[in-house]
Amino acid sequence: MTPNQEDALYNFMENVTEPFTLEDVTEFVRMMDSTRAGNLPMEIAAIIDSQNAAFRLDNRQWISRRGCFESIPFVISPTKLELLNGILIPGHRCIPFANPLALPHEYKFFWQGKEVPWTTTEGPPAEFYPYYSIFGEEYAPQYVARDNPDNESAFNYDPYEDPPEVSIHTLDMRNIFREAAFVPGDRFVVRTRDWKEGHFDLEKADKNAWPQSELFSWFEAAEGGFEDSFALLGPGASTEEQIAYAYWYGGKRMRELPAYSLEEFIFEKSDRIEMVNYGIESRFWFAGKDIPDSKGLLGIAVPPDRTFIEAFLCNIGVPISEYVILSYIRDMMYRNEKDINPVLDRIVPPSIHLEEEECDAIADYILETVDELRKSYTVFLDKGMGPIRQRAGELHTAVVDLAVRLQKGEIDTSWLPKHTFIMLSQIQGHAASLMEDLDSDHEPPESELEAMDNSLDSMVDTFNDIKETIDDAMNHYRRKNLTLVRSDQDNASAESWRTVQISISGTDVWRRIIIPGARLLKDLHYLIQICLEWKDSYRYRFFTEGPGGMDRNNLDEKMKIREICDKGISELQYEYGTKWNIKVMLLSPYQPGKEETIRCVAGEGAAPPEIIGGPLRFRKITTILDGGSDMEKQAALHELGSDFVPGLFDMEKCNRDIASWVDS
Repeated sequence: MTPNQEDALYNFMENVTEPFTLEDVTEFVRMMDSTRAGNLPMEIAAIIDSQNAAFRLDNRQWISRRGCFESIPFVISPTKLELLNGILIPGHRCIPFANPLALPHEYKFFWQGKEVPWTTTEGPPAEFYPYYSIFGEEYAPQYVARDNPDNESAFNYDPYEDPPEVSIHTLDMRNIFREAAFVPGDRFVVRTRDWKEGHFDLEKADKNAWPQSELFSWFEAAEGGFEDSFALLGPGASTEEQIAYAYWYGGKRMRELPAYSLEEFIFEKSDRIEMVNYGIESRFWFAGKDIPDSKGLLGIAVPPDRTFIEAFLCNIGVPISEYVILSYIRDMMYRNEKDINPVLDRIVPPSIHLEEEECDAIADYILETVDELRKSYTVFLDKGMGPIRQRAGELHTAVVDLAVRLQKGEIDTSWLPKHTFIMLSQIQGHAASLMEDLDSDHEPPESELEAMDNSLDSMVDTFNDIKETIDDAMNHYRRKNLTLVRSDQDNASAESWRTVQISISGTDVWRRIIIPGARLLKDLHYLIQICLEWKDSYRYRFFTEGPGGMDRNNLDEKMKIREICDKGISELQYEYGTKWNIKVMLLSPYQPGKEETIRCVAGEGAAPPEIIGGPLRFRKITTILDGGSDMEKQAALHELGSDFVPGLFDMEKCNRDIASWVDS
């Protein structure tokens, strides 16, 4: 598809409110741009389905987000803080009932036919982040920053520290709260007037207006909708996409009243849905479960309707759009390079072997593009974008190069940090998006360039941190896999040991221990208890599970570690009580030294108390330690233990406890 055709497609999707067919949308796109029309229907269908841009009604029809959500009622529950201050913070509360391209401070709300006026509220950014966290906790600062130019300047001044105070747009609700006699627990029923522009009507619903039985039926539909979206779509491209599909899969009941607000449901009511880390981002997922790791670079920036050069590069492991390639070529011109080999190495890192004919094909494309761009390109007009584009390209190349090297098999990927390829994919996607924005002859405003530069700083720092962690993992892996050279036959037949990694699902807490292959699963149970300082209070089981958590097979606790490995099992689950699930990874074998002992060799994070009620409750309490009041912190430490220190893992104490168990 041409850029004009893509614009026409998204214009159609933003405006259509009735169910539509492929013929309907193709006719509209052709009317806007009839070039390259041969495969147009197939390309349109590929974009709609692969990008989840609309919901399928059947084999012939879709309905757009606007068509689904416009006029459907939803609920906002004002907080005590909002009632006290006579305000309402739209924030994330209108997901997915408004166009995600519209920012919350651009919405319009109406009460009894009259537009509700805006005011401003000042305070530390952290006070406002909870009202934007459903977009993704990592994006909350960006939404606060984009609320007004002063905020953006304050955040850009020091991208590594929050400004002490910001000002955000809030709805002036003083008269409405007073006239409607609002009290804590009352709700707003909200109906979308205009999904594209973000216009909404408000009306009051008393806190006791809806029977609990009807709210429970909505609650059941919502949990089912979220869990179906996880099972069918995985983590999705964004939290907004996850929520939109949760409402779709939740069926008619989730899209009608009575209902809870999305915040109430996620953060207060459900113990089956929670927000979890997903690489450098966050997503909603099954409570107590980790999102599965990827095995390679995801290529999230690649459109489904690939052009020749996009398809060519994707097939050799460089999943980028043609706009990124054009940005690389603009960078070549900014550098005033005459030789195309350096830009070829940036587009396709040297870690990817290219045949001569493949090099020639890419080189021909570069030369043709340079001839075309020279007609409008000047270095003088590229002074602002050029340096940022150059850094973005270098980062993008480094990410692709690292991912390719990791996939070549020089390391067992089970040793890599959690979500390594997902994190690399996300950085690659953000860098590629930045390069696409910089594939232009028109320089954006200075404030936007500054924001791009700061965003790039953050991405580079994150990539360097990830690379350092990967390097440590690779070095540790190599050390553990050095074969010990021994002269006597007894040593030659020495028993193989295993490194076992345990990770508490839904947290960042993990431990890595070494254990003889002759030890039983029951021994591993005791080691897990010791490493997490738990008291063996609940029932437990080890099991393996098939894709999507189906086909669970319980394992006998009398099985030996080596017997499990001999069956080709490298990953299993340890279920402890009803709240805790632990992923157990059986890493590569190695030969022990003469004085080898069972011990913990690595780990991170202070383990939660076993009685605290699961990972969701644990994360909520530890969050209080960061930003709660003194009284809240005192209550949190009462649950966690007075000596609890977030993030602290005392490996020496852990090994002393293990040694005591071994000697007992």
